[in-house]
Amino acid sequence: MLGDVDEIYSVKGKRMTYVDLRKEKPNDETLSTLLLGATGNLRAPTLRVGRTLLVGFDQTTYERIFR
Repeated sequence: MLGDVDEIYSVKGKRMTYVDLRKEKPNDETLSTLLLGATGNLRAPTLRVGRTLLVGFDQTTYERIFR
């Protein structure tokens, strides 16, 4: 799934993490922390918009991406 994604926005609580996969190559543990919940399932909501992956909900980020 990440092969077709250029950037990830991951939100947990009030903390938002941005990863530019064109410049950074995070390890599997880092990606798991960003994408998976405590049960090991993909965190919700998870949306793919073009080449951007949004994980979790942040109103400001959604407004910027969906303009």
